[in-house]
Amino acid sequence: MSTTAVVTTRGLTKTFGRVTAVDHLDLEVRQGEIYAFLGRNGAGKTTTIRMLLGLIRPLAGEVRVFGRPVNSADPEWLRRVGCLVETATAYPNLTVGENLDLQRRLTGAPARAVAAVIEQLGLGAVAHRLAGQLSLGNKQRLSLARALVHTPELLVLDEPANALDPAGIVEIRELLRALADDHGTTVFVSSHILVEVAHLADRIGIVHDGRLVEELDRAALIGAARAFSAERLTEQQRADALLTLELERYFLARTDGSHQQ
Repeated sequence: MSTTAVVTTRGLTKTFGRVTAVDHLDLEVRQGEIYAFLGRNGAGKTTTIRMLLGLIRPLAGEVRVFGRPVNSADPEWLRRVGCLVETATAYPNLTVGENLDLQRRLTGAPARAVAAVIEQLGLGAVAHRLAGQLSLGNKQRLSLARALVHTPELLVLDEPANALDPAGIVEIRELLRALADDHGTTVFVSSHILVEVAHLADRIGIVHDGRLVEELDRAALIGAARAFSAERLTEQQRADALLTLELERYFLARTDGSHQQ
């Protein structure tokens, strides 16, 4: 993993009226890593992502992507980014293939990219179906495919596992891991599911009330969670259930402690 910073924020702050959604947030996401932004609903994850992509302006602070200020007049860095923000979106009266072809034209990707990403996301069976007729899971896959069609250097994904079944979650996890490991893609992914990011991320930032409570790597998170329990289990399903519980306890301990400070 490179030490080069792809995304940095310094003192990033955003308010909506009297509500502070993001509060003096400092982040650094390195090239080729999967960084998980972990927090409860309402913690400030989506607001942060929208500022990273230049969709909304911060009240204070700075965002840099590929070393360039996001609010600069040169938007060329956007061609190097793929994103999925909040909910799966597509043109409902276009087919899956037509949606992807439009996206690849907008991003300058070659024509062969459409077939490649359809295979990559397992959309072959619905490639000729209208996007408006897709299940929620396939809409989510289509949105991920649109984010990937131009082979971006940076993926910014807001709750990408939404609406996916367990098998789909595992597939996406493996896909993101392969993109980072084999192609050096940087992935910034938000989630409120602890076990999901514990299996996926290289580093995890825990956010609460718009503030970064703690940063730690995957091994440290699992180790800290296991420290809550002296019980040793060998059965896989029971071990997974225990890990889920202890991760929840660890997360609650961190965020509740932050709230009380």
